[in-house]
Formats: sequence, structure tokens, C-alpha cells
Amino acid sequence: MSSTTLSTKISALRLLADAWAAKKGGERAMTARQRARLAGLVAYARTRSPYYRHLYQGLPTRVSDPAALPVTDKLRLMAAFDDWVTDPAITLQQARAFADDPAMIGRPFAGRYTLSTTSGTTGTHGIFLQDPRSTAVTGAMMARLLTGWLSLRDVAKIAAGGGRMVLVVPEGGHFGSTVAATRLQGRSRFRALSVHQPLEDLVAELNAFRPAVLAPYASIGALLADAAEAGALRIDPALVILTAEGLPAPEYARISRVLAGAKVRTSYAANECPFLSSGCTQGWMHVNADWAILEPVDEQYRPVPPGEVSHTALLTNLANHVQPILRYDLGDAVMMRPDPCPCGTPGPAVRVQGRAADLLTFSGADGTPVTLAPLPLATLLEAVPGLELFQIVQTSPVTLRLRLHPAPGTDPGIVWDAAEARMRELLVRHHLGHVRLERTSEPPQHSAGGKVRTVIPATVSPTGSADGNSDGSAHDSTDDSGAGSARTSRP
Repeated sequence: MSSTTLSTKISALRLLADAWAAKKGGERAMTARQRARLAGLVAYARTRSPYYRHLYQGLPTRVSDPAALPVTDKLRLMAAFDDWVTDPAITLQQARAFADDPAMIGRPFAGRYTLSTTSGTTGTHGIFLQDPRSTAVTGAMMARLLTGWLSLRDVAKIAAGGGRMVLVVPEGGHFGSTVAATRLQGRSRFRALSVHQPLEDLVAELNAFRPAVLAPYASIGALLADAAEAGALRIDPALVILTAEGLPAPEYARISRVLAGAKVRTSYAANECPFLSSGCTQGWMHVNADWAILEPVDEQYRPVPPGEVSHTALLTNLANHVQPILRYDLGDAVMMRPDPCPCGTPGPAVRVQGRAADLLTFSGADGTPVTLAPLPLATLLEAVPGLELFQIVQTSPVTLRLRLHPAPGTDPGIVWDAAEARMRELLVRHHLGHVRLERTSEPPQHSAGGKVRTVIPATVSPTGSADGNSDGSAHDSTDDSGAGSARTSRP
């Protein structure tokens, strides 16, 4: 074993030991670590990042209160990418070239960084890097999360199932989950299955592999529960980890029931901070406050009291030094729990609003309904080169309207052809080749919060006609289930 490998393992063990000690020490221990790490990150950022050096002019030498810092966001940080990063050898041009190459998915960027991309729901695609330290913290938080989720009985069931694990991930993009799955490929106890394949094919692969741990998008989890109720899916996982969307509260209990009593858990995270939180038995997301800060704020970035829904949330990632995320406008409306959570987990407990999954129902060629989850459609277009922003609007059971906004300097015709080809291929895979794709000159519609709802289903009446959202208007969807989601770690 090389000295570098040994040093890395020792560092990972120290981080894991510290993570457990912080949880055992409760709020006081987490707050002490948070303040010290914030001060260290601010000092590092203002020394190594030209962007932050300029932004933090006039601030005190030591800053341990995030409220003393100005707000940042994806638009401003991406515009200043070369000055934002603390490694002067990295440029936006290099990062974009890497992100545009599907062959590089899962490989280290610049020899040492993990690169992932986010959707452009605000009109700006994000390219985010994790340095080795941040990756190690993510691993330590995952280990702490699993020890909180799993009982000895659960561990025994996973071991009896051979430790087999399945991730259901999108194809062809540098999404967080896709990057993670690519790096795990080749292990005999692991499978990465495509979220874009027909449900019957996914069910067949799951039946053959019989995973002990299953991690699909939440909407895919709901469709798999339908298949289990119909007798098509026959697996009994110990743990189901739902990501990327929220579901109505009864769905979590239903998924557990039809999958042989599997423990169903969720998390709320982002590419900007993959280890942000973990879900508890009470349906709350507990922020890992020793390594992250989440501030619910109003439109003027003033604190919102616990128990009230915020306009947005400001995120600070205390682990990542190559691309410092400090008081970053995440764009998610959250509500902080006003009292201690009965589950006993330390760390602020939040619920995430506006991220409920909406399924699309089409009329099949033989008249039989065919249901698709929204994220497979969205992730398909997110990987189209030159497509800056899009919106998929279902206007009838057999029609999809595409609102595309190509990036400046790109050929709109080429972007449309690529988007149409990808959508057509997916529809044919799902026996929906007869569904019409309409190109429109309408721009994607923004919600009141400034985001774009990328997939808008039609409300289908019993007669099969579309109404409700058939005009394609965008609106905010509210998830009152209390379950969070892994937003762009889809990932």
C-alpha cells in the first residue's frame, strides 16, 4: 500500500470518527465545528479565490457568522468561474469541454476533482467540482446516515441479500448519481440501471438481480410500487432510498408495504452539497450542520422564523475548498422545524416545498395508458449540448410541446434536431412512437420564484382529454409530504 493511499484511508477514518463524535455531542458539538470550519473556509476563499477576495473586502479578519457574508448565486458564480475556483489551473473552458464529453463521465477532472452538472432551471447550467476532502466528507456523512437509518436486523437482511445494490440513474450526462454509478460499475454486487428504459424492462432486471438496497428517483419508486402491487415486481429489499423528488405522504408507506416492508428513506441534497441532509422517521430532513449551513430567508434574504415557509434558502458547504459555496442562493423554499424533532437526531430539521413528483400519463397505441416519470424526460434534454433552458409541456395524452432556449452562439435548428432525436428515441423505447412532438417558439415559462418547471404534465380527464395544465402554464408544485429530495445529485 502506497503512503498516499494509507494517508487517504487514515484521513477518511478520522472524518468518520469526527462525524460520529459530532452527532453524539449534539447541537453544541455541531455548532462548534460549524463556526470553526466557516471561519477557516472564509479565510481560505478570500486568500485563494480572486472572486471572494474582491467580494469580502472590508469584512473582519475572522468571520464565524454566515449572516456577515454577502449572498452569492449560480448565475454570478458561473459568470466568474475562473476567478471563483481556488485552483488557478482550472478554467471554465476546460470544465465545459469535459462536461460535454460523455466518455469522461465518472473520471477525475484535472486528475483529482469530481465534476458534476446541474439542470438550468434558473436559466444557468451549473458545473460543480468536489475536491478530495469534500468527497471524503460525503463518504463520512453517508456512513453516518446509514448507521442512523439501519438497525442490526436491517444490516443482517442486507448481508443475507448479498449486499446487492441498484441505482436507477439517467444516461449520458454528468449528473451526480450517474457519476457515482459509473465509478461503482464493475462490482459484482452493484448494478446501475437506466431510468430511461421501459418500466417492464426495469422490473425484469430488478427481479433478476434482487437488490437488498434500491435507490431510484422517487417517481420511479412509485411506478415500481405499482408494478409490485400488480404482481410483476418481486423483490424484497431491506432499504429503499428515494431521491430527486418529493411524493405525497401516503406513498412512502405504500412503497414500504408493497416491497415486503422495506425501510423507505429520503434525503435532501444538491450537487453544490451532496451531503446536505438525511431523512428521519418523522419525515424531516436533518441538516448535517457540522459540515453545512442552510438558512431559510425571504425575498430580501432576511431570516425566516422556524415554522414559516421561506422564499429561498442560502447554502454554505463547509467541506469544499476548490469551489467555495458560501451563502449560495439554492432557490428552494424550505420550512425549518420550530421544535426539537422527536427522532432525536441533532441538526436543524427542514421540510422542502415545491418539489413533488408529477407523473405523465399517455394514451398507448392500443389505448392502454402508459405512465412516465418526469425526470427521465428532463435528464434526457439536460444532456443536449447547446441547450441552455427547456420546458416539456404535455398538452394532450398524445402530444408533447417542447419550449427550447438554445445557448447564445448555437444553431437553434441543430439543438432542436438533437432534442427531438433524444425524445423520439425515448418515446419509441416506451412504445409511444405515435406521440407527437411540437416545436414552439414560446420561451420556457418561469414561476414566481424565478425557476422553470422543466416538465409540466397535463391533467387528464376520465374521457382521455387533457385539461388543467394543458395550456402549458408553469406553476409551483407544493410537496406537503415532509419528504425532501436529492435535487441535483441525480441526481
